[in-house]
Amino acid sequence: MSLSAAVLPAAAGSSPSPSPTAPTVPTFQDAQESATNAASWVEENWSTWLAIGLRVLLIVVIAAVLRAVVRRAITKLIDRMNRTVQAVDGTALGGLLVNAERRRQRSQAIGSVLRSVASFVILGTAALMVLATFQINLAPLLASAGVAGVAIGFGARNLVTDFLSGVFMILEDQYGVGDSIDAGVASGEVIEVGLRVTKLRGDNGEIWYVRNGEVKRIGNLSQGWSTAGVDVTVRSDEDLDKVKKAIDAVGERMGKEEPWNELLWGPIEVLGLDSVLLDSMVVRVSAKTMPGKSLTVERELRWRIKRAFDAADIPIVGGVPLPVEEAAAADPAAGVAAPSAYASSTSPQSLAASPISPPSTTK
Repeated sequence: MSLSAAVLPAAAGSSPSPSPTAPTVPTFQDAQESATNAASWVEENWSTWLAIGLRVLLIVVIAAVLRAVVRRAITKLIDRMNRTVQAVDGTALGGLLVNAERRRQRSQAIGSVLRSVASFVILGTAALMVLATFQINLAPLLASAGVAGVAIGFGARNLVTDFLSGVFMILEDQYGVGDSIDAGVASGEVIEVGLRVTKLRGDNGEIWYVRNGEVKRIGNLSQGWSTAGVDVTVRSDEDLDKVKKAIDAVGERMGKEEPWNELLWGPIEVLGLDSVLLDSMVVRVSAKTMPGKSLTVERELRWRIKRAFDAADIPIVGGVPLPVEEAAAADPAAGVAAPSAYASSTSPQSLAASPISPPSTTK
């Protein structure tokens, strides 16, 4: 056996040691082949890319133009409403309408809501169309958005309620800045109207922040007209014709003087007897006034009626009866009985009244 034959089996049984692999260097032919494949791939798909790009650009341009046109149309509509209000402001018709500042704030709030809704709808639709252009399946996205919307709706339902209530309140013009309202939870003069919160100035100067969703009823004291009512209490034997004549004279003079002729929107009327008692009777006086000015008219009317009654010698009665003078205090010892002679055990009367002791039986 030769030496080479003996070495070969031993080499076959032993594991060969790893030899380092040399990095393969691309040849010019491989680079040319890769470039050819990339060029052919681009040549095959450039038309599709161009079509997708043009479609996306067209969608974006149309959305931007449509959004600008809609927002401009809404702004012009709001400006036209403001010009209409300014045209009638200061006239007899304008006195029956709400003031220009209130209409301006209301129109601005409505315009802001409409512009926001239009932008959301247009841009949202454009975004979905762009995603659809890239052949992205929108079903999972819409389903996820629906679930997220439901979760957010449950978590922020109070916020949504406040917002929707504020929108409908502004659209229906239930109240505005400068109105005196009774919202149930608070009352006062409206100083700011928002989509979520309404600010009220109370009678004592405090500011109430009322959430629009918490308001269940609204009593507006500044719309249309108000009623000033005064009750005059006189004696039951007073001459009613004399009383009515004095009140009518007060109402006639008051209706001709400044500024009461502008605050009074109707004549001051004596409605009649409101109640009749044994010692008094109540005469009801009423007048239609400018909204929110009923208390001012009532105070002035009471002042003038009191002065007219004093001049006509008509006393005004009623109210809390005067306290009756208390009688002189009695002698505190008057109710105490004289001391008895039987109170002392050594007095003759007490000894005479004591029982006789029984005779002793012991001997």
